[in-house]
Amino acid sequence: MTPELFWLTLTVILTGILWIPYIVNRAQVRGLSGTMANPARDAKPHAPWATRLMFAHDNAVENLVIFAPLVLILNEIDYSTKWTVYASAVYFWSRVAHLIVYTLGLPVFRTIAFTVGFLAQAVLALAIFGIF
Repeated sequence: MTPELFWLTLTVILTGILWIPYIVNRAQVRGLSGTMANPARDAKPHAPWATRLMFAHDNAVENLVIFAPLVLILNEIDYSTKWTVYASAVYFWSRVAHLIVYTLGLPVFRTIAFTVGFLAQAVLALAIFGIF
């Protein structure tokens, strides 16, 4: 496994488990039957942190759609440099930072973490064309 694929795997696992804390909160707020019920406009709201985590999870999924193909393309063309490895690691850690600061409700830091992740994706995209 290449280092880029390692970081992609960690990112997929992280994205795959982000739902657990806000579903636990949903169960605390709505009870088990309310948690398993179909969504309703009049359902009791999550705690504010859980709502923000849901948004962070949505954002993680949306960005995984960009990150994963970039890493897979690099793997397919057998291209790996220290920059692609760094970018992949930075992307993962920026997603960790993003979910923490988003959940805590720190908007400026959320934007910074998102931007760092975007720049890491840009490095991977440029690397596909041999620029990094």
